[in-house]
Amino acid sequence: MKKYKSSLLIVILTGLSGSGKSIALRAFEDSGFFCVDNMPSSLIRKLVDLISRTPSTSKIAVGIDIRERKFLSDFSETVSALRKRHKVEIIFLEALDEVLIRRFKETRRPHPLGYKDLKKALHREAALLAPIRKEADKIIDSSALTPHQLRKLVTESYLNKGRREMSLNLISFGYKYGVPKEADLLFDVRFLPNPYFIPKLKPLSGTSANVRKFILSQHDTKRFFDKLNPLLDHVIPLYKKEGRSYLTIGIGCTGGRHRSPVISEEIRKRLEKKNLNVSLTHRDILYKT
Repeated sequence: MKKYKSSLLIVILTGLSGSGKSIALRAFEDSGFFCVDNMPSSLIRKLVDLISRTPSTSKIAVGIDIRERKFLSDFSETVSALRKRHKVEIIFLEALDEVLIRRFKETRRPHPLGYKDLKKALHREAALLAPIRKEADKIIDSSALTPHQLRKLVTESYLNKGRREMSLNLISFGYKYGVPKEADLLFDVRFLPNPYFIPKLKPLSGTSANVRKFILSQHDTKRFFDKLNPLLDHVIPLYKKEGRSYLTIGIGCTGGRHRSPVISEEIRKRLEKKNLNVSLTHRDILYKT
């Protein structure tokens, strides 16, 4: 793992307009970060230099979006310069077009690019930010996340952690609502018997004791864990050795309400017993399937 000249952690938060950057930045602030939004690129390195001399501040989060046009052209140079001395993480937020359009209509705010055609503005913005997206350490698709879930995802990953061990983020989801783009590892548990087709279990969620008992009593569930647990025990240390800050594991079933929440809850319990930093989001459990 690379050693840095300073103990300062710098998070650069960027992404598509309407994807939740403001919410995420507030969550960083609640997690003890010194936060600055939409700072001119010419001042970012100066800010970091100033704060690095202040022992009381060890974590900075900087929000950057399409409004700061010059930063886009200077991005790689700025990040490269910062990474010579500090640990830098780039988080890129995005969402589906239809979700972003709905959010803009709800807030009645114009797109920063000023296009009258909102969809055209979104596509233009995505194209401009594509080089930055490629450099991102973590991509968060907020399409199916409520503001509360997004805040929880950030705070559970960063609260009082500073320069921390790798964070493990578990996401249960339904394939019918799309695969989470931020997932590094995906496990499909649709082969397990589906409680949806059992009348007394159908209205319940995977967090209920009855659904959990049904899923975990299945022979195929036990065999799955016999294979999965050794695999995770093998790969997680390798990802940590690589220097990863995050590892996101997606567990999917058809609707994301029954099987995947149960399986992801069991994975979380086991990993927490190993003293690993684990967060869990049931992305689609609120949907009615």
